[in-house]
Amino acid sequence: MATTREVLGHPGLGPHLLAPWELRRLDAVRVPARRDDVLAARLLLRLCAARLTGLPPQETGLAQRCPRCARDGHGRPYLDGHPGLGVSLSHADGLAAAAAGPGPVGVDVEPAARRPGPPGVLRRLLPEADLREAAAHPDPGPALLRAWVRAEARFKAGPPGAGAVHRVTEWTDGRRSAVVAVASAGTPALLPPAAVLGGPVPGRVDRGPVRLPRTAPGARP
Repeated sequence: MATTREVLGHPGLGPHLLAPWELRRLDAVRVPARRDDVLAARLLLRLCAARLTGLPPQETGLAQRCPRCARDGHGRPYLDGHPGLGVSLSHADGLAAAAAGPGPVGVDVEPAARRPGPPGVLRRLLPEADLREAAAHPDPGPALLRAWVRAEARFKAGPPGAGAVHRVTEWTDGRRSAVVAVASAGTPALLPPAAVLGGPVPGRVDRGPVRLPRTAPGARP
């Protein structure tokens, strides 16, 4: 997870790493700030996929396909040629997050100050236990936001396999004022931006995992 500025400020990253279909989608985004967020998330996802596969970011085979209409260019992302790996991305208001790993994965990021709603929508989308937990707080907003990003991460990961459940890892990045969640089959290796952005962009990428320490007191694992 990183800010959009951190990703786009890296000297080796830019639209030249995107596929033609991604550039067409990017051109369709009319709000400059949102366009930057979309670009940052896609670049960050390429770097995560590169660490996982050992391939250069531009050769990871990132693609998207919609299961409903069977058309390419939208829907859940995947790595062409790597059916056993899962990838996911998220962006929101100057923030970008990405995940890649064995099996299905899902990631979601939201600004910590955001408050999901309205209540009717939350009752349809969030588990009853999460709603009760939030209601027990004098200010239920932060708890509802954490529940929201967990639910979004689970949704993006898709239904777990037979007899399996998604492990959801959620934390608050105090420095970047963000709440993040990752859903995966196992415990993810959470990487700080420097571990992903610090290496060279062209060529092969070091795959060594680096675990992310809590970024602020009270951050939830």
